[in-house]
Amino acid sequence: MVDTSSSERTSVEIDKNRPSDSSPRYVSRLTKDTLALVLAGGRGSRLYELTDWRAKPALYFGGKYRIIDFPLSNCINSGIRRVGVLTQYKSHSLVRHLVRGWSHFKKELGEFIEILPASQRYSEDWYQGTADAVYQNIDIIRAEKPKYVMILSGDHIYQMDYGEMLAEHVERGADMTVSCLEVPIEEAAGAFGVMSVDEDGRVIGFEEKPANPTPLPGEEQLTLASMGNYIFNTEFLFEQLLKDAANPDSNHDFGGDIIPSIIKDYKVYASPFRDPVTKARAYWRDVGTLDSFWEANMELVSLKPALNLYDVDWPIWTYQEQLPPAKFVFDEDDRRGMAVDSTVSGGCIISGANLRKSLLFSNVRVDCYTDIEQSIILPDVVIGRRCKIRKAIIDRSCNIPEGTEIGVDHEQDKARGFRVTGRGVVLVTRGMLGQPEGYA
Repeated sequence: MVDTSSSERTSVEIDKNRPSDSSPRYVSRLTKDTLALVLAGGRGSRLYELTDWRAKPALYFGGKYRIIDFPLSNCINSGIRRVGVLTQYKSHSLVRHLVRGWSHFKKELGEFIEILPASQRYSEDWYQGTADAVYQNIDIIRAEKPKYVMILSGDHIYQMDYGEMLAEHVERGADMTVSCLEVPIEEAAGAFGVMSVDEDGRVIGFEEKPANPTPLPGEEQLTLASMGNYIFNTEFLFEQLLKDAANPDSNHDFGGDIIPSIIKDYKVYASPFRDPVTKARAYWRDVGTLDSFWEANMELVSLKPALNLYDVDWPIWTYQEQLPPAKFVFDEDDRRGMAVDSTVSGGCIISGANLRKSLLFSNVRVDCYTDIEQSIILPDVVIGRRCKIRKAIIDRSCNIPEGTEIGVDHEQDKARGFRVTGRGVVLVTRGMLGQPEGYA
């Protein structure tokens, strides 16, 4: 068993007794001693054609952003400025976005966001699992000499102060801390890694996507679901990665292999993710299906969305090319450029068209007499005259011909090769329209 050194214990004991007014300084020391690794190689297969040309973390979200912007912004806002992004599946658009929008940090100041592709330094294979992805970069971690390593999923939408979780990890004397959500049992069944904990929050059991999750003590309808975010003491992480890499029976995954193997002998704690004000379950979305992607975006155009993108104290950073303001033209009874309960990004021109409860990303053109409702229009889309679009996702750079109806008749949608989900969301891509594909 790996124990905390006496000097580390002394530091923890001193920090436990720190005055409250020193808390920000205390947390800043912890974040400076932390290296974050964002796992961003996800295939996103349940998003179907929407991830044919991009990794899930590179998928657009919220009218302006990509999913990867959320964990990266959480790192920066939390004071963690040493970040590695582990890429693999169809990563070109993700790498392009990172280079354009996240490459301005100064290594001389101890800050960076670096891209870590599967480079086969330790194996002839590509990344074989979450633990293997980190193991194959163990030399890079060692060179940075962090005290703590934070491993983050790169494909979820949420706003989280990692500094609070770090402080909790250190004060508990934990070897590993798992960020988790208190979710209804039916929501977690078959979908999440689920933890059992004792009264102190120490993990005593872990099951990977069980059909019947273990309920929380005293909360028979709730269970603890892993968010896929972990904090490790660095030397402890190295020890477990080396042990796992040498195990031919392992799938080399944190949830399926490493966590179940260490909870008996080491200090593994759960850290529930709660709203800092209400203490209720905080906002977190896994937009891993077309329906959940559509729903999470639609939430943003409600009067009081659960995710506050307008929080000046917790900005979401991204790359955005310099574009003119959105423009709405024509003000005639039958041809009025307008948007209601919608978000419209820079470079868009709404020319005598009506938008309701929709999100338009940058450089979208919508021509006269067209009506769009409850739809997500990704960048560079051109929509011709007299179109009707309902409850749809239109992929980047699609050119929608004049008079096209989408989401009005689902049988007609299917006949034209569009994908219609069980909840009636229609996905349209360039390939479905017979147009050239590739740019994501």
